Amino acid sequence: MRPLARALAVFLAFGLLAACETPPQMAAKATPAPALAPAPASAQASAPTPAATADAPAEPGSGAQYVIGAGDMLGISVYRAPELSVPSIPVRPDGRISMPLIPDIVASGKTPTQLGKELEERLKEYVKDPIVTVMVSNFIGPYNRQVRVIGAATEPMAIPYRDHMTVLDVMISTKGLTKFAAGNRAVIVRTVGDKKETIKVRLNDLLKEGDIEQNVEMVPGDTLIIPESWF
Repeated sequence: MRPLARALAVFLAFGLLAACETPPQMAAKATPAPALAPAPASAQASAPTPAATADAPAEPGSGAQYVIGAGDMLGISVYRAPELSVPSIPVRPDGRISMPLIPDIVASGKTPTQLGKELEERLKEYVKDPIVTVMVSNFIGPYNRQVRVIGAATEPMAIPYRDHMTVLDVMISTKGLTKFAAGNRAVIVRTVGDKKETIKVRLNDLLKEGDIEQNVEMVPGDTLIIPESWF
């Protein structure tokens, strides 16, 4: 073979070998990285969000305010005007009160806050920017918010209704039964709409034997009647 032809053959063979052998670094660069698969829809839905993990703000309670009734004893304080303040004043049977500069104002049926605001309006004629605070020191409450006990209780009375008051609470307030009481024949008279309902209560079983089933929950306006024994 001629020298020129031999040199050309060697050159072609070397070029073919260089093309077949690619360096590892070049191969790694040439191969694209696999794309990450998206998370399943179920996993995305179950993932907590800041809104889901944050505690919801507690809803403020809305307790009912006390309503003034005839027979209640009030204390009325007028800020920076002690001569107008009244430490103790009863609510008359007609539901009204009288105090300096205000001879007559209805108190029954209002909350202490409502009455205080009305007194402030009445006093503006005499005092600049009056601030009035009404406090109930001895309370009975309006008639329709009372529980009455009549008959053979040690101290029959009208009791201001309290939330979740029961027959046992009433008995504690009235100091129990007299020795002539027929406690197991007691009844609660309750007004429901335009009708009267009668609920039997065995007070002797409740007080002496601890029969909790007789501890009936009272509602405003209930009357507990305790008869006397026949012998």
